[in-house]
Amino acid sequence: MISVLAQERLLGAALGSILTGVVIFEQRKSIYESISRTQSQPHEPIFGRRSRQELARIWNKAVDKTLGPVIQSLSSRGW
Repeated sequence: MISVLAQERLLGAALGSILTGVVIFEQRKSIYESISRTQSQPHEPIFGRRSRQELARIWNKAVDKTLGPVIQSLSSRGW
């Protein structure tokens, strides 16, 4: 025969599992509804052409500044 303490633990585990399942189900449902709403809206570019060019220029400058010394070091060693 199962003790009262074991029954309480089993009941707690079962209720916890059920609650977790409900929470996960609701979160997934919310995510899928959000994706559905987003996909039904017309797509607009986040950045205009000029902003994308500026972003690319800043990115390239940052990469050059960060990796420049490494590239110079490797070049001086004949890589």
